Amino acid sequence: MSEIETGAGPDGATLEDLLAGRLPDERGRFGEYGGRFVPETLMPALSLLEIGAREAIADPAFRAAFEGELGDWVGRPTPLTRAIRLSEAWGAEIWLKREDLAHTGAHKINNAIGQALLARRMGARRVIAETGAGQHGVASAAACARLGIPCTVYMGEVDAARQRPNLQRMNLLGAEIVQVTSGDRTLRAAIDEALRDWVSDPEGTYYLLGSAVGPHPYPWLVRELQAVIGREARAGMLEAAACLPDGVVACVGGGSNAIGIFHAFLGDPEVELLGIEAGGSGTGFGEHAATASLGTAGVLHGSRSLLLQDEFGQVRDTHSVSAGLDYPGVGPEHAFLSDIGRIRYGSIGDDEAVAALEECASLEGIIPALESAHALAGAKRLADERPGATLLVGLSGRGDKDLGILDGLREVAGESQ
Repeated sequence: MSEIETGAGPDGATLEDLLAGRLPDERGRFGEYGGRFVPETLMPALSLLEIGAREAIADPAFRAAFEGELGDWVGRPTPLTRAIRLSEAWGAEIWLKREDLAHTGAHKINNAIGQALLARRMGARRVIAETGAGQHGVASAAACARLGIPCTVYMGEVDAARQRPNLQRMNLLGAEIVQVTSGDRTLRAAIDEALRDWVSDPEGTYYLLGSAVGPHPYPWLVRELQAVIGREARAGMLEAAACLPDGVVACVGGGSNAIGIFHAFLGDPEVELLGIEAGGSGTGFGEHAATASLGTAGVLHGSRSLLLQDEFGQVRDTHSVSAGLDYPGVGPEHAFLSDIGRIRYGSIGDDEAVAALEECASLEGIIPALESAHALAGAKRLADERPGATLLVGLSGRGDKDLGILDGLREVAGESQ
């Protein structure tokens, strides 16, 4: 491997292009992935959003306002914690980037407050958002309450039932919640409904998309707002450990927390990057959500990327014990980075993720989200491969929201004995 090149994608795009700012290109593509595949009524809104976002990101006043909210309201920088007892148990030096300690309990708040500030700057009358595990819904509701903007959150009926604490938090924060009863009634259906809403009022409504997916400029914009995670983590490792980690591990659903932490390390070839998807209960369709590992190229929610689909291009159902990873697609930048070999993707099953959650709780006094538990289990595997390595894990959120799911799993296990 050279200093920054790891090969080229099918169209010749390289990691050097990405690091030099040449990706996404003028069409919003990361190699063959990305772009805009949406109804014509949304094209002007997306063009205005791209112009507005690029102007805002380049405006020192906007960046100062964003960074001010991150410091005074979100609570950044989040800590970097050495997991002493996990390190002893796993035979590697484990560090945790603590997004669970950010306001509202997850990394989602970084993107939510950034886009809410952009919505206000662009004169939006209302904000809509989608949510799976509920954390993005909570973050969007909180950010809109902070700025005084009406907020509507679309959430699949299945996710609303299994993430009730976050539903209650959104209500308390003043958001209108629309439970989606069509389709698979999870995150995929919630995004579908949010897009339909946006089509009906693309000028007065701002769609605050929660992950690094969707039509351009969202994958780029969400990455820009979440990249603070990686910048802090890289600087923190150099200060606390006096070295870069040997590996960085993060969970991947749509991929916003992962691209946020990975981006600062893309130009460090000695740092292995490992994205962990939901292995669910098996390898058959409907049993997992391992898109980057098992998916094929196609179009979903306005973007070309890797997705789980059958031979006729029909998107398949997914499964994960974790609502935030239960999505049949992945962000186009992840698909590109997988193609060129800069990030390795794997999957962790439900049982292994739950075991990692319980191990982290009992050994470190930290209850991670089920999403984050997938990353922890992935780090444990990597520690087996690389004994003594220094590994950084993106702890994307806290697990309060998942206690009902864990109780349900225990009840099922008890009944089966």
